[in-house]
Amino acid sequence: MSATAPATTVLAAASHAPGRRAHLTAQTLQVLLALFLGGASALPKLIGHSSAAESFDRIGYGDWFMYTVGALELAGAVALLIPVLAGVSALALIGLMAGAFVTQVTVFDGQYALTPVLVALPLAVVARVRRHRNAELVALLRRRR
Repeated sequence: MSATAPATTVLAAASHAPGRRAHLTAQTLQVLLALFLGGASALPKLIGHSSAAESFDRIGYGDWFMYTVGALELAGAVALLIPVLAGVSALALIGLMAGAFVTQVTVFDGQYALTPVLVALPLAVVARVRRHRNAELVALLRRRR
């Protein structure tokens, strides 16, 4: 493989970049999702708030799982704000929301099952609009080897 292959891949991906409206929509969603996931969702888990602790005790995995989920949410929220990581972060957070949905349905009788779905939908928009950055991320990772 030639030395210009990663740059060519990035340029080809850039030609499929979203329009201005899609870019601004995704950017707005990224900031709102980062604020929600980092503040309202991750923070109570990371500080061990009683409501979060009670929920995770009911799940049956204890505090370690609560802190892990909180850390994953916070890391995902931060990554949503980093342009080259936003698309991949959105995909990873959709996976986390899928787990939250299954947990809501199986452990909590679906009481708040709609919440992870409502978070996953704008994440899917971000992942779709930012997918052109995936080639750039791959090129960066290949250069690091």
